[in-house]
Amino acid sequence: MGYVTKGCFNLRSHDFIAIARMILQTEAHARERGADEASDHVGAYTSAQASALATLLAATAAAEKENAALEAELHAITELTSTGCVDLDHLSPLHEIVLSDLPSQLRDHVSDLRER
Repeated sequence: MGYVTKGCFNLRSHDFIAIARMILQTEAHARERGADEASDHVGAYTSAQASALATLLAATAAAEKENAALEAELHAITELTSTGCVDLDHLSPLHEIVLSDLPSQLRDHVSDLRER
């Protein structure tokens, strides 16, 4: 699924694209799985891949209607922010989410990410 350069494991472009495609699926379960995959490989992303996935996940989360998928997307975003490659502007789509429409746990998670 990846390769090693300078002692670091890197995700191949093909696999990066596969994760991005899963995140963009029309079925909520597939989006949830894509977000889980994004979390599973967080140590293998280049800085460009990490920031791109964070932006994609934030935009997907802003449009998400299913709570389980949203929770997975938010978790993946949190994992990606730990790389140091994700800036606040990458997460700006999260401001489109209406907090009052969410259960309290998800509301708190979105609020925490907005404040980073």
